[in-house]
This record gives sequence, C-alpha cells and structure tokens, in this order.
Amino acid sequence: MSAKTMTVAGIMSGTSADGIDVAVVRIAPGKLRPRVTLLAHEGFAFPAALRQAVLAAMNASSTSTAELARLNWRLGLAYAEAVSAALVQHKVKLDLIGCHGQTLYHQPRAESYAGRRFACTWQLGEAAVMAAAIGVPVVSNFRPADMLAGGQGAPLVPLLDYVLFADAKRGRVLQNIGGIANLTSIPAGAAAEAVIAFDTGPGNMVIDALAQKLFNKKFDRNGNFAAQGAVLAPVLAEALRNPYFKQKPPRTAGREQFGRAYAAAFLVECRRHSSKPEDALATATALTAETIARSYKTYIESTMRGRGVDYIVSGGGARNATLMAMLAQRLEPLGCELAASEEFGLPAEAKEAAAFALLAWQTWNHLPGNLPRATGAARPAILGQVTYA
Repeated sequence: MSAKTMTVAGIMSGTSADGIDVAVVRIAPGKLRPRVTLLAHEGFAFPAALRQAVLAAMNASSTSTAELARLNWRLGLAYAEAVSAALVQHKVKLDLIGCHGQTLYHQPRAESYAGRRFACTWQLGEAAVMAAAIGVPVVSNFRPADMLAGGQGAPLVPLLDYVLFADAKRGRVLQNIGGIANLTSIPAGAAAEAVIAFDTGPGNMVIDALAQKLFNKKFDRNGNFAAQGAVLAPVLAEALRNPYFKQKPPRTAGREQFGRAYAAAFLVECRRHSSKPEDALATATALTAETIARSYKTYIESTMRGRGVDYIVSGGGARNATLMAMLAQRLEPLGCELAASEEFGLPAEAKEAAAFALLAWQTWNHLPGNLPRATGAARPAILGQVTYA
C-alpha cells in the first residue's frame, strides 16, 4: 500500500493536566521522510471539574470502576469538542485523528502483579466517542506496541523531531518541557537510527505543584515567583541524588516518580532550610534546569559532531523566563545555542500534538512509529489501534 497525503489532527493532553492541544497538519510522503506542514493549532483548557477528576485519578492509590469508566468517556467528549472547535475556527477537512490520551499510569519496567511480571501503561480518552463525533477514524493507544517489543513506550515524539529538525550540518537537541522534561538528540547528518531520546526528569510538574500549594496558582507564570527566590543548595544537592538521574537511557518518568508525593516531600525539605515560599519555587526550577543540563553533558555532548548545537526548547517550560535563564547559564558554556521551537516554524505548544498526528499517519499507512534507540525496543513497531467512524 502506498502512503497518501492526508490532513490529520493530533491531540495531546500531558502530565500537567492543564488542557488539550490540537494540531492540524498536512502529511505527505517524501523520498527520505514524510513532509509535515502545520496548518493550525489551538489550545483548550480543561473545565475545572474535569481537570480535578484527571488529577485525582492520576496514580491514585484508590478509586472506583465507575469513576474511571466515566472519566474515559468524559475525556473522549472533551477531545472531540476540542477538535470540533479547531475545525470550525480553521475550516479544515480532516482525514484522520491521532489521540495520545491522558496518561493515568505508566510503568515502563516489569513489576510483579497477580503472579506475573510485566510492564504496562494506560491512557484514557474513548476513541469511539471521537470517531463518532468527528466522523473520521481515530488512532489511539500508541504506547503498548512499543512496550511489547521490549521498549518503554516512550518517548514517541522523537520521530517528529527527526522529520522536522534533522540537519546535515548542525547538531540539534529538541528539549520539551511539559510536566516531564524530555530531549531528543540528532547529531549533524545522522540517520534516524542514531537518534537518542529520553526523559531527563521533572519539567513543570514539581514547579506547578508548589505554585498551587504555596500561591494557589496553576503554574508559576513566567517564573515570576522563582525569580524572587534563592536556590536552596542543600535541597537541590539532595534531590539530585535521586536514583532516577543515575539511570542510563532509555528511561522514562511520570507522576509515579515526580508527582504529588515527590512534590510534598520536596517542599518539606525546602521548609527545613527556608520559610520563604519563593525559595521553594526557585529550587524546583533549578532542579529542572540542572537535570536537563546534566543529562545533556553526561549522555549527549560527546555524540555531537562539529561545533555548535541548536538547543531547541518547546512545551510550557519554554514560556518560563526564569527556567530558560537557568538553562542558558548551564548549557551555553557547553556550546549550545538556546532557541524556542517557534524560531524553527513550530509553536512550542503544538509540537507534541503534531507528533501524534504524524504517528497516526504512520499507523494508517502501516509504517512503524517508534525509534528503537529512543525507547529501548528490540525492533520498529507499528503503533496504536484504529477506531473507525
């Protein structure tokens, strides 16, 4: 079957659970890799009640079957409404939808349960609801196929990173800072097989949790609170001893590692050293910056050929001026030139949604969507499952 040019909507709601991003892209087959053109992008906040339900269900120690069933369908309705609103605004006719879904639990390594050891993952958002509402097929549930091929089910954005950003002469790192921070490394002139990608650690997750707890704000807008505080060096040093940061790639993280319990313990440590809430925000922001920089220096710097690396940042963290300043302070001495993804033609908030549009196109055309070196899979895999309208 030959691949066809299609218009695809990608839907993403991340670990921060702050809302839904919809990216509409035109994807055409190319000689070496697909050609991806962004047509439209819109962001939609979750209704307050839905956001609260999502946060309560994420990595919850207890909940009910009814709650999870209702949340699955409610998210499907929210995703369908977001796509419908984007289509009304931009007058685009869709061929396909790719929906990542809302991750409730991600366990990339095998653990024991009911007499067997296995890895597992779970993203909610009923695909049939979306297919019926929009009238086009929906590709969803992308992560399991990679995990069953021996991978960690993440990161899956690196395929888009490679398609859009690979360069013959410049090494590039694509750093996404959502709830969790992850990078994709593409050496100059590299083939897709040479791409390295992994989660560096917390992105906005701990910062957001502290902003909510200390200032009753969903996030630290522009890093303003952190800018008024001082980094608590003993707290940062202790946080950096977390075993996660010593794991070699491929590696993935989520709320299981850096969610509510982690943020609460982090705040207790901050309060042992300072009563000023801004200091806690400054320290959480420094943790994100330091773990990103250390990840680059430890695992990526030696793989880059030639002088100069474009370090391209996307996600909500790219809007945090204090975080970006901390990153520049750490990465520029290593030869990295920081830039926002907008400078390369892709809005920061659109990238992950666009990635799942591309992955849906790959699935529809019976093409693999994972990069095994990024996820740890033993082989390329066709990702996701198709729900027809």
